[in-house]
Amino acid sequence: MALTSLFSKPKQGLGIELTPDKVNLVQLRKQKQGTKVSAFASLDLPEGAFQDGQIHDPDLIADTIRQGLETHKIKAKHASSAVPVGESVIRLIRLPAELDEAELQDMVLNQEAALYLPFPREEADVDFQRLGTEIDDDGIERVEVLLVATPKTVTENYLSVFQQAGLQLKVLEVSSFSLIRTLRNQLLQFVTGEAVALVNFDVDGTEISIVMDGVPQFNRKVPIGTHHLESALSRAMNLPSSMGGDLLQGMTVPIDSGMEETSANPSAAAMLRMLGDLSDELRRSIDFYLNQGENLDISQVFLAGAGASLGQIDEFLTQRLGLTTTLVDPVESLGIQGFEDVPPPQRPSLGVVMGLGLREA
Repeated sequence: MALTSLFSKPKQGLGIELTPDKVNLVQLRKQKQGTKVSAFASLDLPEGAFQDGQIHDPDLIADTIRQGLETHKIKAKHASSAVPVGESVIRLIRLPAELDEAELQDMVLNQEAALYLPFPREEADVDFQRLGTEIDDDGIERVEVLLVATPKTVTENYLSVFQQAGLQLKVLEVSSFSLIRTLRNQLLQFVTGEAVALVNFDVDGTEISIVMDGVPQFNRKVPIGTHHLESALSRAMNLPSSMGGDLLQGMTVPIDSGMEETSANPSAAAMLRMLGDLSDELRRSIDFYLNQGENLDISQVFLAGAGASLGQIDEFLTQRLGLTTTLVDPVESLGIQGFEDVPPPQRPSLGVVMGLGLREA
């Protein structure tokens, strides 16, 4: 038995991300030369199946996953997935460092959690990660704990969908954690105490996470996504809403246009209004974080999600926020081999699923 185990091939897990319009699946394998994609699929999901961060049609989503596994001959038995930032409560709390593990677990799960949840404790699945210790202003040593809670209805729906698809859901984390894993090498280049903003501009909204030393300090979801941008373009052009997606494809943000030129172009004006609202919300989130203490600073913005495919969106946000905005490219940041044929505009939308696949590699 020992020799059989020693020489048997390691089981490969699978990262699966659910979005309002896609089911993304990826298997990664780490090699000496870098990370290789063993399997990848991005499957269309009918509108309404997954909406506002929640599963609305579990049967349809399970069928889509199962068909993707069969079509791409993926043999995995277990998977990791992620819930959107808006579906979880994420808090950093500080507790006395003298607590042993059992005492810490009891205090976090049964006492502290109830203080931060907007719903009853018994209706939540709660987990935590012990981080480092520090001395507070009173000279007391405290341990920093990252608390994460998700409504049981959300986790149960994910478990049910994956079970229907023939998979065991091994890990269910928050999407921002997956994105942090994808960007790990880039985040390590920042000095201790230096924060960055991770912005996931997706279909039904934009997730904002302020990250310092690899730990999310602030999380928020703004209800402005590519779907809202498509609707605004359709209204501006007096076209059916179903055509918004076609209008958005290949568009470039007109950052250098004058007022007269922009006003003469209804679609450009509609895009700038919506993106202006988004950048205002990003600025409010950044300012809120900066006002939480002294000597806080944000060095850079990393932009992921479907909305990052808009031409010049990084330049637009750099100008509006006064912070360098960089598009997330998981193929480059993870050194993925054999995946170069995925066009650069599509890559930022794969930041979360690649982080999930990396966890399983």
